[in-house]
Amino acid sequence: MNRSVDLPSQALPDDDASARPTGHASLAEVIASRLSRRGLLRGALGAGTGVVLGSFTMSASGGGDDGVASAAPAAPRQAPREADAGPLLRFGAVGKSLEDRVQVPAGYTATVLYATGDALRRETPTFRNDGSDTDWEHRAGDHHDGMEFFGLDRSGKRRDPSGTERGLLALNHEAISQQYLHAAGATPNDVAARPAAEVDKEIAAHGVSVVEVRRHGTAWRYERESAFNRRITPDTRIEIAGPLRGHPLMATRYDPSGRRTRGTINNCGTGLTPWGTLLTGEENWAGYFYRAAGDNARRDAKANVSLARYGRNAATSAAASRHAWEKSDAASDRTRRFDISVTGASATEDYRNELNGQGWLTEIDPYDPGAPIKKRSALGRFAHESAAFSRLVPGRPLAVYMGDDSQNEYCYKWVSTAPWRERDRGCVERIACGDKYLDHGRLYVARFAADGSGEWIELALAHPAIAGYAGYAFADQADVVVNARLAADAVGATRMDRPEWCGVHPETGEVYYTLTNNASRTPDKVDAANPRSYRDAVFDGAPRADTPANRRNWNGHIVRLRERDGRADATAFEWDVYLFGAEAAAAPAVNLSGLTDDQDFSSPDGLWFSRRTGICWIQTDDGAYTDRTHCMMLAGLPGRVGDGGRKVLDNGGSPVTTCVGGRPSPSTLKRFLVGPSDCEITGVTETPDGRTLFVNIQHPGETISKATIGDAGAYVSHWPGNVGYGPGGALARPRSATIAITKEDGGLIGS
Repeated sequence: MNRSVDLPSQALPDDDASARPTGHASLAEVIASRLSRRGLLRGALGAGTGVVLGSFTMSASGGGDDGVASAAPAAPRQAPREADAGPLLRFGAVGKSLEDRVQVPAGYTATVLYATGDALRRETPTFRNDGSDTDWEHRAGDHHDGMEFFGLDRSGKRRDPSGTERGLLALNHEAISQQYLHAAGATPNDVAARPAAEVDKEIAAHGVSVVEVRRHGTAWRYERESAFNRRITPDTRIEIAGPLRGHPLMATRYDPSGRRTRGTINNCGTGLTPWGTLLTGEENWAGYFYRAAGDNARRDAKANVSLARYGRNAATSAAASRHAWEKSDAASDRTRRFDISVTGASATEDYRNELNGQGWLTEIDPYDPGAPIKKRSALGRFAHESAAFSRLVPGRPLAVYMGDDSQNEYCYKWVSTAPWRERDRGCVERIACGDKYLDHGRLYVARFAADGSGEWIELALAHPAIAGYAGYAFADQADVVVNARLAADAVGATRMDRPEWCGVHPETGEVYYTLTNNASRTPDKVDAANPRSYRDAVFDGAPRADTPANRRNWNGHIVRLRERDGRADATAFEWDVYLFGAEAAAAPAVNLSGLTDDQDFSSPDGLWFSRRTGICWIQTDDGAYTDRTHCMMLAGLPGRVGDGGRKVLDNGGSPVTTCVGGRPSPSTLKRFLVGPSDCEITGVTETPDGRTLFVNIQHPGETISKATIGDAGAYVSHWPGNVGYGPGGALARPRSATIAITKEDGGLIGS
């Protein structure tokens, strides 16, 4: 049983439904040395679990006086020696929990580092957390998500990829817990106009943070006055790179030339490029844009097909926006752009093309605020999660693996034209290095076969199925990448159960995709790569009715693939299912991985491999098992594709044969962390020495109505105020936050 210990303060809508038509089938700087096989596979159970986190204060020390880091060569990460790493996963598994706190194993400490509203400069007032706070362009945004660590040298002025004492965290702010941002909750969307003060705050709380963090003794703090600190928001000027740069599909009133757009929004997973920049994925961006009823009549047929495929159909009624920012009562160009209806005589007089400016992987240099930020259009437009880089082989192309996070969408990869050069790890002009590897190459989508084989299909205008597609007439390669979903439909790619994060195993080079769940995976729609459709037997103490609506993939799974000959540019692969999410007590036909109480989970979302230890960290974003436990993070030591066998699933009379990975043991999979109430666990990175792990707790206590916003007793969560971080104490409004996890003996995390 877990011990629950509060550590004192040391100071101070779901967009997963696919818009696809029916009827259609890195993480960078990967270590060069192979991990010790014995070190990866050995492990033993430890004893006792359950430390609960306290908090840090903010630091007022500066973090570099010039604000621009110069480059230092980035040596490949060294694999841990067995004497250094020792057996992994020796910690005692953390039990399932419904407490409003973060729990980690005994022998570990977790502390709050950087939370929604924290100030990024001296001039910005300390966060009050009562809905009155302003100046959100200089505060931590909301809904912390994917993140990466960028090392600094001890002086805090130069890039040092091996730096472990201080560095920059670049992290996404995916969305907002809207009601908590305002004193009395948010004005409803259905009013004639929303107050500009609310709209301005909500826009600025989205985007990306770059914040300096530093170790002070055994504690980590964020540096409030660091010259590196900044926010990238939906208002930030961003360049279009790749085939869409200057294309007519990008022309807007903001930039008639189509070379730039404003902002990045709904940022979810991340990727760390080998040359030292951040890739941030724009996920459920389409829902932020309004389209008026009748707009179909003002568009041509192609435009309407494209807009419908990305969830903005206005054939019979308006496509409402998530927060109605276009209704600001101080309407300006920056808020009118969220209305993508045709209102002018041409695309340069309105924002009909504004939607095409979102849905990309966007590259940011955290070290250099003066460097251009670029949307890498060659990598395709869809609901991007993370970006995982292949193992790097000098003289060969690199690959970037990506998932499209919606039900029945696809798995993608990008292969560069340029072969990898080791000297590019030390690029001084890092965004220019991104031009080299991310603007020229080939985009592929995956098709999984029932026999455990698969193929990557290039999404190119030259492909006959794309050139002759009856559903949409592609004009050029720019049209293909901006409508990547339609191109994937055309070639018959495999519809997947919400592809989210992906990661590349640092030893084997095998690629892992989390498939969170799928409410529309009915028994008659199962296939080998998405093989389960079943009733979730019990929720909240009551049996679920055995109805067609209750048969779906409730708990999700993780699929992995091995490229032919281990080559990133291969067009063929083998695959199996590494793990099936399930309750431990579920029937064997559901709990196909044989998960125990120390291992069971539901709805895998975040997935990331430690470059130091090779541990696979798995994070959940769940609604199916939340009557038994809050969302969690597990540590795994995966085997290889093909280490299990083949199994026939009945699915209530709809049998399917699938490839099942080997069952985990107590020494290869166990629960490491459970979060506070009503949260998602998402985003994970580490210091290069593997001795500090950073994890994000997103939207604790997000369930609330405006009617109860003033009643603290109605909040589902009060974390992290209830453990001493920030104002409010036991009655605090909840806040998303980044935590830092260390081992009390100073050892490697997960050892």
